[in-house]
Order: sequence, then C-alpha cells, then structure tokens
Amino acid sequence: MSKKSGKGSSPSPSQPPTFHAPFAGLASLRDALPAREAPAPGAPREPKAPPRAVVRYERKGRGGKEATLVEQLALSPRERSEWLLAMKQALGCGGSLEGEALVLQGDQRARVRAWLQARGVSRISVG
Repeated sequence: MSKKSGKGSSPSPSQPPTFHAPFAGLASLRDALPAREAPAPGAPREPKAPPRAVVRYERKGRGGKEATLVEQLALSPRERSEWLLAMKQALGCGGSLEGEALVLQGDQRARVRAWLQARGVSRISVG
C-alpha cells in the first residue's frame, strides 16, 4: 500500500479552513443603510373593548352539536374577525362568524366569560 503525498490534503494550522459564506460581503454594506426612524410618540393603544357581550349556549339547528355564541359585541367586521381568531387561539377550539355573532365549537361559556373579562368587556350576560 502506498501513502498519498501530503500536498494540499489538509490546511496548515496557521491558516483557518475557508468556508463559503454567502452573506459575508453584506456586512460591509450595513453602514450604508439609512438610519431607523424613531417610533411615533405614544405607543399604539389597543382599541377600547365593547361595553357589553351576550354569551349563549345553543344546540338547535346544528345537528346535535354544541356551540357557544358571543353576540351583541359592538365591533367592526374587521375587529370581530380579529377577536374570533384570538379567542379560538386562546381557548383552543374552532369557530366561525355567523352574521354578527362569534360561534365557537363546544360548551365554552365559562372560559369565554373569563376571556372577555380579561379583554376588558364590562357587562357579560351568560345564558
């Protein structure tokens, strides 16, 4: 068996191995970027919560499936869909919009009441 010659088989200890670094050239351009603008005075506030909500439990017309309806929220259509998404994520259930009501799958009345109170709704009727 013959030994291979040591030419170029491994880098010398004084030279670090060279790797392909695709973004290394961009570091020098970082100083050429424009300065970041300061945020506007006053942090953006969350919209005020509606003063009232009605939470109902319903099974009729749903093939025996349980549903929790949240009604009489004085929200715009965009805010209503944002609240539905946040509520579904917080409660870990499915849901949809039916007209102006938020419909959640299952009996979520107690959990919805606690979520609405944390969100700032002052008067909650549960039925």
